Amino acid sequence: MEDGDEMPPGEVQLNRVLNLRTATLVVAGTMIGAGVFKKIVPMAATGLDQTFILLAWVTAGVITLFGAFTFAGLSKLTTASGGAYEYLRICYNDLVAFLLGWGCFAIIGSGAIAALAFIFAQSLQALVPLPELLPGQAHLSIGHFIYPFASANIKIIAVSAILLLTGYNYLGVKKATRLNNLVTGAKIAGILFLVIAGLMWAAPGMHTGTRVAGPGVHELSFGIFFSALLSAFWAYDGFSNVSAATGEIRNPKRNVGIAIVAGVCLVMVLYVLTNYAYTRVLPLSSLAAMGENRIAATEVAGKILGNGGRIFISVLIVLSTFGALNVLILLYSRLYYRMAQENYFFKRAAAVHPVYRTPHYALLYSMIWSAVLVISGTFDMLTNIVVFTAFAFYTLLAIVLIKMKVKKVLAGRVAWYPVAPVLFILTTGVFLVNTLVTNTRQTLSGILLVASGLPFYYYFKARASRAVKQDREKPAS
Repeated sequence: MEDGDEMPPGEVQLNRVLNLRTATLVVAGTMIGAGVFKKIVPMAATGLDQTFILLAWVTAGVITLFGAFTFAGLSKLTTASGGAYEYLRICYNDLVAFLLGWGCFAIIGSGAIAALAFIFAQSLQALVPLPELLPGQAHLSIGHFIYPFASANIKIIAVSAILLLTGYNYLGVKKATRLNNLVTGAKIAGILFLVIAGLMWAAPGMHTGTRVAGPGVHELSFGIFFSALLSAFWAYDGFSNVSAATGEIRNPKRNVGIAIVAGVCLVMVLYVLTNYAYTRVLPLSSLAAMGENRIAATEVAGKILGNGGRIFISVLIVLSTFGALNVLILLYSRLYYRMAQENYFFKRAAAVHPVYRTPHYALLYSMIWSAVLVISGTFDMLTNIVVFTAFAFYTLLAIVLIKMKVKKVLAGRVAWYPVAPVLFILTTGVFLVNTLVTNTRQTLSGILLVASGLPFYYYFKARASRAVKQDREKPAS
């Protein structure tokens, strides 16, 4: 199969049924999870003042926008599913592409699904408290590292959500995206309501953005500002995931790029306004003192609207995480499906359901591993390195765009080229080096987890070579 070609006639294929509006809402729905509701807390704890916190959100948004323009250019390379995996396969080789795909399966994708499912379950538990299950077994561990029965009720809800949404995605991409359109619309409306309420609450002269004890402007270090950026990047992550569903989007060489850029712009505006509203209602000292177990948006809504506001935000977070979880399950399965088509994943993952036209086995494999991560509880460690791992591959993809343009493989105009990919490479390069220096152990763990895919790569490669050899040795009919 040539790069960018569709599946041969006669084989069951994915349905190309998603329009530009739906693709844009998929981008927004993927990005708006739990980050916008809670990341102001660790950012306030750094000691930065309101100006620098908002600057961190804007900076992360602009850098993400550079990435969006980069992916918009790359989307012109192919009409096949797979997104970043497919771009690397076309431009580099199967090994580099496989390591990205394996990183998604082991860390980036499955870890994000597990984390979102867990946050959804925690939010639902806070809204509708359920009794603790198996409290007597919570101390049982595997190697004093994995505690499968700890927070058993939360884990049961989280796994049930993954099972439910995987089953829903199994029934067709249009059903899954209709749900996303509905939920994302509700999320945007809820966030706008919170922003308007926050802006109306504080008087124009109210100084709530005063920094907590920490560095002054003259003492501000790159490390502190990049710590705030890391929190913002977590909230922006997922902007490129819609490209994994390229094979189901109409006119993908046009619509995928527009959807990514439009989705990032929409989300950036919402994030900056939301965090400005937080600092209009509560002082940074109060936000910084909340700790990890309290959600800033809930406290802000409670300050404005009382208990009704807390319930409103709790429902919004449940809805937000549920919707983002649905989209991640949809999109990452398409990446594994494309890997399997190229013989670098489990064979059955390349199958498309003859009735529902979905990659049902790819959905199943994603569901199983994500559920294992939820039960093990190790996804917390994995999600701490998701941003570094994802942005390392994003940087590589920006280099891919420049390579394709220089070699004239990618013809035609690419918006903001070469400014966008060059600035993206420079800014993410600084971010990656700083993260490696300040969080060496976690980043090296991420590199090792990606490298753990090497034995699987050579296994899949040998299996594919044997299959080709057997086909050649078959007698002609």
